[in-house]
Amino acid sequence: MPSIINSADGTEIYFDDDRATGEAIIFLHGSALSRSIWRGLGYTKALGGQRRTIRIDLRGHGKSGKPHDSASYSMELITGDILAVMDHLGLERAHFVGYSMGSRTALAIALTQPERVLSLSMLGGTYAIESGEIDGLFFDGYLDVLRAGDIEGFVTGQETRGRLDPATRMAFLANDPLALAAYFEAAETQQNIELDALSSLRVPTLLLIGTRDQPRFEHNKVMARTMPQARMVSLVGRTHGGTLYPIEPVTEAIAGFIQRVSQ
Repeated sequence: MPSIINSADGTEIYFDDDRATGEAIIFLHGSALSRSIWRGLGYTKALGGQRRTIRIDLRGHGKSGKPHDSASYSMELITGDILAVMDHLGLERAHFVGYSMGSRTALAIALTQPERVLSLSMLGGTYAIESGEIDGLFFDGYLDVLRAGDIEGFVTGQETRGRLDPATRMAFLANDPLALAAYFEAAETQQNIELDALSSLRVPTLLLIGTRDQPRFEHNKVMARTMPQARMVSLVGRTHGGTLYPIEPVTEAIAGFIQRVSQ
């Protein structure tokens, strides 16, 4: 599997590229997951075909480098990883499909380098992480469990909130707990995006958000009003963890959106 080095700090970033013809779609996964989730759930098959699909392991996840200090998870470094992959592949622009952490990363790229983003599909995304929000997504005390190096305890704690699908459970167990703890520490302090910046974003954006995914559902309403080229699609009854599956309503909305942008 190919990889590149982000020269900013030497972190190695792994990715998959099907090398198909047509416009590229870059898939960016959520926290504690990996690039495998997109193929495992069927997203690359549903959205590929006539388009090139690229799946990236974000730093701290999958096979990519896993620093243990929170300073290594600034938004500047994370977006730099993605741009380094694009440069390596000779991609001037791409469509971005991101879930949670991945959608916030893609949003940051769209704000800083809009010329490189054909379109942006944000699944369960937000521009900001509120204090205590990550505890709500996982469970109280999750960060202490990760800091203790107990990845099995992290998975067990999450399963007290509901059954994990096999692909997600496998992805969670594959994590380095100390790297994941460092990422989450940074998520609340180093990765937020100022709301005022969104008003100038002209990249076509599709916001897909579960009606039970709070406070992100309210955040998405704000983004839809603030971003001139954004449209919001509500996923009725879905929580944050349920955003990606079943895939059909999500992939149908994204496919139609990308098709319209590409015309």
